[in-house]
Amino acid sequence: MRKNILLGHIKNLLLGGLFVGTANVAAANTTVQNAIDINPKAYSSMTGTRLKQTEVTTALPVTIYTREDILRSGESNAADFIRNLPINIFGSFRPQSGSSAQSISIVSMKGLGSSRTLVLIDGRRLGKSPSTGSADDLNLLPMAAIERIEVLRDGGAAIYGADALSGVINIITRSEFQGVEIMLGGAEASIPSQGGEREEGSVIFGARSDRSSLLAGVSWNDRELILNKDLPWTHQQFSIFGNNFTTLSGGFDNFDLTAIPGGCEFPETGFNLSYSGQICGYDFDSQAADEASIENKSLFAKASHQITDVWQLSTQVAFRQTESFGQYAPVPGNSVSGSPISANSPNNPTNPNSPLYDASLGLSPQPVNWWHRFDALGNRETTVKNQQLDFTLMLDGHWSGVDWQYGVRHLDNRSADVGRNYVIRSAAEQLIESGDYNLANPYAVSEAVLNALRITLYRESKFDINEYFMGASFDWADLPAGRISTVIGAEYRKEKYLDQYDPQSEAGQVLGSAGNSAGSARTVNAVYFETLVPLFNQLDLRLAARYDDYSIHGDDINSHLSLRYQPLQNLSFRMGYSENSRPPSMDLISQQPTTTTLFARDPQSCIYQGLDPGCSAPFEQVSFANPELTSEESTHAYLGTTFHLKEWFEFNLDVYDLAVTNRIRAFTSQDIINAGISGEPNIPGLGCLRAPTGQIIRCLVGFGNSGRLDVLGADVSMKFKYGLFGGDFSHQLQTSYIHKTSVDKGRNLISNPGLPKARATMNNNYTHGNWQINHLINAIDQQQADSLDSAAPTWVTHDVQFSYHTPWQGVFAVGAQNVGEKMPPIGQGFITSRDYDFNLYNGFGRIVYARYTQTF
Repeated sequence: MRKNILLGHIKNLLLGGLFVGTANVAAANTTVQNAIDINPKAYSSMTGTRLKQTEVTTALPVTIYTREDILRSGESNAADFIRNLPINIFGSFRPQSGSSAQSISIVSMKGLGSSRTLVLIDGRRLGKSPSTGSADDLNLLPMAAIERIEVLRDGGAAIYGADALSGVINIITRSEFQGVEIMLGGAEASIPSQGGEREEGSVIFGARSDRSSLLAGVSWNDRELILNKDLPWTHQQFSIFGNNFTTLSGGFDNFDLTAIPGGCEFPETGFNLSYSGQICGYDFDSQAADEASIENKSLFAKASHQITDVWQLSTQVAFRQTESFGQYAPVPGNSVSGSPISANSPNNPTNPNSPLYDASLGLSPQPVNWWHRFDALGNRETTVKNQQLDFTLMLDGHWSGVDWQYGVRHLDNRSADVGRNYVIRSAAEQLIESGDYNLANPYAVSEAVLNALRITLYRESKFDINEYFMGASFDWADLPAGRISTVIGAEYRKEKYLDQYDPQSEAGQVLGSAGNSAGSARTVNAVYFETLVPLFNQLDLRLAARYDDYSIHGDDINSHLSLRYQPLQNLSFRMGYSENSRPPSMDLISQQPTTTTLFARDPQSCIYQGLDPGCSAPFEQVSFANPELTSEESTHAYLGTTFHLKEWFEFNLDVYDLAVTNRIRAFTSQDIINAGISGEPNIPGLGCLRAPTGQIIRCLVGFGNSGRLDVLGADVSMKFKYGLFGGDFSHQLQTSYIHKTSVDKGRNLISNPGLPKARATMNNNYTHGNWQINHLINAIDQQQADSLDSAAPTWVTHDVQFSYHTPWQGVFAVGAQNVGEKMPPIGQGFITSRDYDFNLYNGFGRIVYARYTQTF
């Protein structure tokens, strides 16, 4: 898809912004407040550091979202909550039919892409989706288990290792709850005429004694399928894969599409005639789904026991599962790359003995190609089930003046994908040639013939992690301003990746689908340290470094330096600089070779053949895993300040400068040919082999290292709080802003379609006794037109929630997202196969919801 290509080269490689927030855990109704006020008992360790000291957090650009923030949003799943934050400034992928990643939802901090955003659960990796091998699937996050979400807006590779170039999102699960909590809720979307309904629920149990604690629960939520035809902006589409034939000259197709006589007159189907009745097209939107359904079910438990006065054993177990159903239009296909219909076939309109023969076409008997939509077989249906078993065991204690931690974790990450109503290419060619499959009336074909065409596809994938880790934290020297604190540690991680397609898809024998298996394993050995040095009473220095050794492609060193200066109690400054790296993801280093024949513009090949230099020349292309692919690197610098006046006003500003070098990107044959023509350096591991005459024989393509990305942005947060009318008002403004971003030091691309300059939220809350009213404003900045897409206006929506805390420990909450039922910018901005920018906006309209929570 053009979206994937363009965002792969621009959008997913550019930078967005996120905002600076603050946190005060002591206040139950606080949204995002300054880390300077953190309760050290509740936040013993902050995302972005392993040091258990409050002072270090003020030097980190960390935003914290409490459980109350999540509930106020009205979202029924964590994936949508995270995707709608300003940090996801350019939008990101969400469940959609017709995609190999149909069931996942991702986040792209600073617009760098999901592979450069690290997602953690309680400080450990969520685990890449087996469907992609490079992205973390937010749909696996259990909503009911989340206590808070911490977002580090600095590069975090010096602390957490690979993939943290743009930042880190850490999901902190609940642990302190005691009692029983039951929640049920549901929601309806207004714009789709049907579909999009939502349900959610959870049951949580928590108990604690002097030496032990236990928390366990179950969480579920789901959203129903939405078909394109149920959206008001959907219009009739026209695909040439309807019911047509084309003639050939010298063995090459003439692309002179002509409708099969009588083969387009099927009311209540997607077939339709166009171009003065000459071509039989197909309206794929009449059958395809826009939003795939998604169901999330999770079981989780967390327990701890104080073995001795100084040693504690704890464990976490979770089983997370998502299931998605997608529907796509029936299989399209043609015989251009296969065997044409012979001149004697009953399905050949040029055969005088065929019931399809039409003398008015003026064609002599000859072989023809068919272009057909297999509507009689039914829609393509895909069911994807992802499941994750996560087990962690840790031992924490204090011995000889050192805090020790030892741990082991096992993560089983599985994905199963079943596709129905696909077509076997060889069977289709045989049955069309014999006439057993009648092109003029496929609906009259027997079920036995249809079953001979059908094939059910299966794809199984996994991304497993086994890891062992240990760390030691201690104070080891006294300075006039305090003691130097240090953490040292080591980690061992083994990753196993497999993405296995069924043999027929991999061999290219299935119409409407394709597959290319991949699989590999690697180990990672890491050592790290972090230290906090109190230089003066108002000035702290923090240093961190990490060394990762990969069994497949070498090693990486990541580092971080930050300073905190607090001249006044209510004023602080922070600055930091980090160097981060991201090794090639498992899907890239294990891709199986695929050989195809294609055409590309190459003047040398064309001149040798005596053709115009601008012709498209045929050659062999091999797509493979580049053995010379290496890690990409980034530098991230920030300068920030926090100012607050007691509890009623807070202001945060961070300016950052981020550059990615040696970036990993895909190269096509045309990219390599063009680079050679312009005299650019060769991409290590990739290139085109030419004959002595200059004609291309073969091109090796895939992913390589080349170029850089630069961005300059700012994050702003302001908060006001005051009493009025016997209650409490609070207002929180959060803005992610990008001033400039470029590829290879080219022009500024900000405000191009799909790349808004800013994204913001304004949260207004009023609490009076047991009543609470919340008003959330969401805004996405306008985008200017370019040569491919039109401009998009500023998009603003309003969410409202009313909640009541009952005397019997219950909470009623009702609300609506997008109260004004604002539609996405239809036909504006970055448009691909859908009518609006599917990654940046949604087409749900007004979502009215109700939720009840009872605590015992």
